[in-house]
Amino acid sequence: MILLTVLLSTYILAINFYAFRLLRKQRDDTDIGELNIGDGDGKLLLVSAMGGAITIFASMFAFRYRLDSMLLMLVLPLLAVVNIYCFYLGYRSIFIFW
Repeated sequence: MILLTVLLSTYILAINFYAFRLLRKQRDDTDIGELNIGDGDGKLLLVSAMGGAITIFASMFAFRYRLDSMLLMLVLPLLAVVNIYCFYLGYRSIFIFW
């Protein structure tokens, strides 16, 4: 039971760390001109669907980056709610299963 809890917690931390790094890299690449605005939305949506929606959404406001993207502003809060619910189910099922 402890191993499953540690694995789930490690996954959540790792995917959120990757989401933060991905958004920061996209912001830096856009600033120096290597990336156009709008490129990389698929990566952001994929990582947010995997569990990093809260981090990407919060980082967008912290960096003041891509706040004008309507797609990200609508989809990320919805995915954040789904992520929280899935993480809740994951932790709850670990304790019910054992």
